[in-house]
Formats: sequence, structure tokens, C-alpha cells
Amino acid sequence: MESLTIQKTQAAPPCTVVIFGASGDLAKRKLIPALYNLVACGQGLMPAESAVLGFARRELKVDEFRKSARDWTNRFSRLKVDEGCWQSFAEGLDYISGLDHPDGFIKLKAKLEAIEKARGIPPNRVYYLSIPPDAVRDSVARLKQAGLIADPKAKNFTRVVVEKPIGHDLASALDINRILLENLDESQIFRIDHYLGKETVQNLLVLRFANNIFERLWGARNVDHVQITVAEAEGVGTRAAYYDGAGALRDMVQNHILQTLALLAMEAPVSLHANAIREAKLNVLQALRPILPEQARSHTVRARYGAGLSDGKPVVGYMDEQGIADNSRTETFVALKTYIDNWRWSGVPFYIRTGKRMPSRASSIFVQFKDVPQILFNRESKVPANLLTIRIQPDEGFSFDVMAKRPGLDLVLRPVTMNLSYESTFGDGASPDAYERLLLDVMDGDHTLFPSGQFVEKSWEFVQGVLDSWKDDSRVPMGEYPAGSWGPKEAEDLIRSDGRAWHEP
Repeated sequence: MESLTIQKTQAAPPCTVVIFGASGDLAKRKLIPALYNLVACGQGLMPAESAVLGFARRELKVDEFRKSARDWTNRFSRLKVDEGCWQSFAEGLDYISGLDHPDGFIKLKAKLEAIEKARGIPPNRVYYLSIPPDAVRDSVARLKQAGLIADPKAKNFTRVVVEKPIGHDLASALDINRILLENLDESQIFRIDHYLGKETVQNLLVLRFANNIFERLWGARNVDHVQITVAEAEGVGTRAAYYDGAGALRDMVQNHILQTLALLAMEAPVSLHANAIREAKLNVLQALRPILPEQARSHTVRARYGAGLSDGKPVVGYMDEQGIADNSRTETFVALKTYIDNWRWSGVPFYIRTGKRMPSRASSIFVQFKDVPQILFNRESKVPANLLTIRIQPDEGFSFDVMAKRPGLDLVLRPVTMNLSYESTFGDGASPDAYERLLLDVMDGDHTLFPSGQFVEKSWEFVQGVLDSWKDDSRVPMGEYPAGSWGPKEAEDLIRSDGRAWHEP
């Protein structure tokens, strides 16, 4: 069967991408390599005349910035660096310091105008705020004051990319959204969550709405429960300062996991237009049942990793990690049970778990269907239920477990798996990095994979209820699990009390 092309990716319009915090880890590992890949020979999705301008506090010569960028790209790019392509890309790389200086944004304006004149490109500008959340408010206000934000109806565009987390709690998220909307139009704001750029997450829409077999089964009539597991093998590493002020609930559930949940559970949008998809996702959060304080102990689990083994090597517990406060109450593991109170999902529990220092790095969705009736094959021994597994990482793809008869004279039933692996089906390297997809969408002005302000606020409303319940340690005590395990006993009890068990991703 031939491939069916619904939308063909076009090259973005010429623009200048300004990376705030260009000497930081995100720029090194993700942004610079992704931008090179968009320009690289054979891709050409970002016009060669476009420019990339690093903007940071640190004093750095342009040649030093270009050399560092080459080193980062060699190390982290999914495409091998081609000398000719790199030379073309490097000519459009520039750098300016002064992010923290009073006149820094005035210098930025002059630099942008000089770049645009030299390269013959219009003042289309993307400001990528790869900076701490507390600095976002000030940077957006200073962009406005310096005249660096165009009118949303102007011929040339201004787009501002804000990294998660959007806020630390509901109040700060509301405040950040307020500041953004005081200085920008919603159409100019791109709240980025790299998880939504992953191929398998995007494929949820296709799996749901281009395959009638699944859409007819999708809901309370046929689904027993849904599990979402996001496991990380590493500990806090160099992120201790950030992580100890955040924790697993803020770091993973409020954004990545609730975004995935919304895509998984939403109704069919009226079109593939960004506004239609955003509205369908928002409707899921509006139907997400709050976890009340009196339910916190039966519906939530929090814990942190203790000493144990990671990849066969001894590792310390969270409280012994460098940079963790002695009085820390931060969780590294969360498990939740929640419901979506609408017609499609009424009564279906959604189990969520995420944690650090687990046995492997893996993200998976499990849609378990209801048992067959206790007749025919299921009369004497329980027949395993059908299970759809959607693997987000590392082996992107999905599988469907069904029952079949084993060849032979005896009637023996055996589970078999129908499996799609992206790598084996479409070839190694077929999937672009998430940041490539998302950066291209920003340059194109496509909001489909970016959360709206309303979605961010609704997700924080849900999470804030849990955070408030956790303020009382006696209500939901902090558990502990050995590093290298799948989490604390309390998480097993959470799902086992409903007669179910976690699936290993």
C-alpha cells in the first residue's frame, strides 16, 4: 500500500532565531544541533540565509561561539556534520553578550538590524527563552520596551518560545501568563514541551483517528483501564538545584504526562487546525476529576529513591546527592489514580507513575481492554485481556497483544504480539529530533504541538490540588524505594487494591 500524504512539510520563511541563554546546556545539546539539522544539506527546511544569534550573559567572541557550536553539533546531532553544510550554517551564527546588562536589549536590537541587513532577510524574529523561569517575566518586558516585539498583525512576525515549566504552582503560572499576554498576543506565544515533538506522541492522533478499529473500541465500553509510565534511569545529576525545588509532580506530571493523557483521551477534533486540536485537548482537562484532600492517600503516592544499584553500580540515595537540601521534602516518584468524567471515559481509571532511578529509561502507554466473558475459552482458566502498548521511548512504536491457537492437535491458547517498531519499519534515523519538529513549527507559526495558556492553567489546577494535599505529611507520607526498582510498595498497593497490576514498559 502506498503512503498517504496529508500535509507536506515546507521550508520555513527566512528569519533570525535568537537563543537567550545560548551558553546553557539546552542550547548545546538540543537547539544548535536541531537548527543545524534543519539547514543541513538534504533537509533545507530552514533557509540558508536565516540566522542564529546567541544571546547570553557571558562574554564570548563570535569565533569561539562558532567553534563551540561545531563541537556541540558533532557530539549531539542525529545527522553527521557535512563540512560544506556546516560552513554555510556557521556563516549565519553570531553571538552577543549583555542579557543581564541594562542596555543589553538595545544592543540586541542593533545587532538584529545589522544581521538582517547583511543577510538580506526580513525582520522575522524568533526569541527562544532558554533561561530560568524567573527570568522570563523580565526578558519579555524588556523585549517589549526595546521595541523588539512587532504588532501581531504586522507583515513580519515576532514569536517567543517559553520553555517549561510555566510557573512553579498555579499562582505563578497565572502570573507568567498574565505577563506574557500584557506584552504579546497569544498567537505570538509558543509554550514548548519537547515531549510533544516525539514521533510516537504525534502518532497518537493517527492511531486514534485514522484507524477505525481502535476508535470504535476507545472508551468505557471496551477499556478496563489505562496506564502511563514515564521512567528515568538517571538520578538528579547536575540538575539538583532545579529539581529539589520542583519534584516529579511538577517536573513530569504537570506538563509531559497531562499533555500525553489529553492526546490519548480527547475526542476527534473538527479539523487538523491547531485551534481545533488545542480545544479537544483542553476539554479533557476540563473533565479531569480533581483529587480531593480526603482522597489523597488512596489516589496518590509520593516517594524518593534511596541507595541502590543503577546499571549494576552502587548509587547514593536522593538525600545524599550533592546539592540537595538537608530538609528537602521533594519527591522523585509519583503515582496517581484519576478519572475523566465524560461520556467516553466514565468509570475508567487512569493510572500514572513517573520516577527517577528506575530500572530503565522508558515511556509507555498501556490501554488494557476488558476481560472476555467467563464462557467458552475463559470458562475454566482466565484468558489474558487484550493489551495495546504505545512505546514513546526508547523503542518508538506500538504493539497489540491478542490470543491465538498454538499449532497442534490440542486446543492451546497463547498470547501473541503484533508489533510495529519505527526503527525496523521506517529505518534508523527516519525520525527527526523533537526539537527539530518544534522549532520548524515555531518558524511556520503552527501552534498544534504547543500548549495553550488555558491548558497550562487547567493542568496546574489539577496538580495544585495534589500539592496542597501533600503539605500535610501525615495525610500522604513520603515513601522510599531502592534505586534501580520500579518504585515503592505503596505504588503497587495503589493499583493492586483495584485488582490490577502495573505493566513494565
